[in-house]
Amino acid sequence: MKYKTLFFLSFLLLFGSYAVSGQNSGTEAFTFLQEPVTARLAALGTDVAAVNDNDINIASANPSLITPEMNNDFSLAYVNYFAGLNYGLVQFSHTFEKAGSFLFGIQFMSYGEFDYADASGNRGGTFSAADYAINVGWGRKLNDHFSIGATGKFIYSYYETYNSVGLAVDVAGTYQSATNWIFSLTAANVGLQLKPYVSGAPTYPLPFNLSLSLSKRLEHMPFRFFLVYNHIEQWKVSYYDSISPPAGIDPITGEPVKQSGFSEFTDDLMRHFVFGGELLIGKHLVLRGSYNYRRRKELSISQRVGMVGFSWGLGLKISHFRFDYSRSTYHRTGSPNYFTLSMSLDEFRK
Repeated sequence: MKYKTLFFLSFLLLFGSYAVSGQNSGTEAFTFLQEPVTARLAALGTDVAAVNDNDINIASANPSLITPEMNNDFSLAYVNYFAGLNYGLVQFSHTFEKAGSFLFGIQFMSYGEFDYADASGNRGGTFSAADYAINVGWGRKLNDHFSIGATGKFIYSYYETYNSVGLAVDVAGTYQSATNWIFSLTAANVGLQLKPYVSGAPTYPLPFNLSLSLSKRLEHMPFRFFLVYNHIEQWKVSYYDSISPPAGIDPITGEPVKQSGFSEFTDDLMRHFVFGGELLIGKHLVLRGSYNYRRRKELSISQRVGMVGFSWGLGLKISHFRFDYSRSTYHRTGSPNYFTLSMSLDEFRK
């Protein structure tokens, strides 16, 4: 069994390296795939997490956590995003006796309706735009400590009369120690754009992310902490903004302040990390919060930083229903609202 696990992890790293070699200087297709959809993940400030508590909303992003205990679980996720954008996820989990545990989902992002207009501003009619992904995930427990999983994705996108098709897969492996440390290695969105929006145009890589996530439930406190290191495959994930340089602007000369070598290294390192935690209050209430350094550095305004980069949320269980809500501060102008409703159909029928 140990050799199977080592083979899987080697395959994951090799597949991740292959996907990175095809990337194209920041130009990617189907970027909606990298957005956190479920409220619990959004509250933790990331799109992947390592926690094995049989939550279908965690397993949607980490297929190695799809378990038989999720049999006939159902979940609806909806996000009220910026500028009239809406996106969400519908998913259902079922375990087949011989084939194993599966998770089926449909993810969408709707950009709303737009007006047709000519160069003079004359309007006539409307058109719409949306992205979709049909997901089929599979997970298997190898032994008491290791589990593996994969999710295949068929992607369809249309903007007015332009459409595109792609295929992707998420592969993941999880290790759980005897002391409840959980580590997951996840390669998300390994795939390609099969059909570009315009015939004859080049295809672009998908928003690949090789990440390492961990969690630990403390023994003597009702608290679980999370840590995610994103983009293992790429060291420098920042971009240079001439309007708001990393070290600021000299008030006398008006020139960007040059970072020291140590400051630049620290800044590059911290952009990979997301920190989060959950406070478990009894059996029915959970409070969550997180900090995303990269989001704060890239989306905040230097004069009014506010709570950019921070996320918070709560989980509440009422009868057979589990309700999760969260808000993530991307910018001073507003924060998206995330809603997720989950239930076990087996419990509901009983």
